[in-house]
Amino acid sequence: MKLVTMELDGRARAGVIAGDEIVDIHASDPALPSSLKQILEAGALERVRSLLGSKTRIPRKSAKLLAPIPDPGMVLSVGMNYYEHLKEMKTPVPEKPAAFTKSVASIIGPGQPIKVPRNNPDMLDWEGEFSVVIGRPCHRVSAVHALDYVAGYTLVNDVSARDWVAPIFAAQGVMGPIHAWEHNLLGKMFPTFCPMGPAIVTRDELPDPGNVQIETRLNGRVMQSANTDDLVFGVARLIEYYSQFYLFRPGDVITTGSPSGVGYGRNPKLFMKPGDVIEVEVKEIGILRNPVENAA
Repeated sequence: MKLVTMELDGRARAGVIAGDEIVDIHASDPALPSSLKQILEAGALERVRSLLGSKTRIPRKSAKLLAPIPDPGMVLSVGMNYYEHLKEMKTPVPEKPAAFTKSVASIIGPGQPIKVPRNNPDMLDWEGEFSVVIGRPCHRVSAVHALDYVAGYTLVNDVSARDWVAPIFAAQGVMGPIHAWEHNLLGKMFPTFCPMGPAIVTRDELPDPGNVQIETRLNGRVMQSANTDDLVFGVARLIEYYSQFYLFRPGDVITTGSPSGVGYGRNPKLFMKPGDVIEVEVKEIGILRNPVENAA
């Protein structure tokens, strides 16, 4: 199934794509919640599947899609996780995963504009990332069983203001590198810097997360094209590692890192600017498309 969140009459509503239409889940079965996060919490995906024949539908073209999970408890954003991206950023291969929590307040949906920060407008970069949506409470699980806790997969664009990348490599002492790294991460937290969507494809329709083709395009030009077989740490290993520390809950999102082809890694460097359109695509999930605009 492809699950979405759409806006109807000013309210967010969960839906499931059925061909050229979207089934309104709550309208089709009022006993089900109206949000995908609550549906996952209720363990009701199979009940949703039974609604694919429902006639309570709206045309897909007329639907305004939001982020599929607009309010996850957590977005855990994994970095330094594609071999080719590590090469372009001149970074050694890590011995264990590295991640940070991305601000959930920065989440936007497909079609919503990425806003260029007024104080840091010149180095706005893209990172199209294949991402995991947790389906049930998950703590201290093994890699062998990790995928059993996955509801499905979506896309995240880990938008980054790169102003603070160069200082990381120049930082000295003890606190210098710590503060430099923190500022680099703060460059990922601006409002609108976490586009997500357009859908969640359930795990049964994408059974091998280790063989997924992902592409990012700037104004139609391919910037990133990679397969998840280039991941340093695969989905199951990431869940195993981080679940030793975190209690993941239904609706939590884990990004798996950026492939090579980011603007900062190019020569000459290339960044997004107002008027641009950035797209991230996985065939099975769809296209996450966002325009770029100046902040008000």
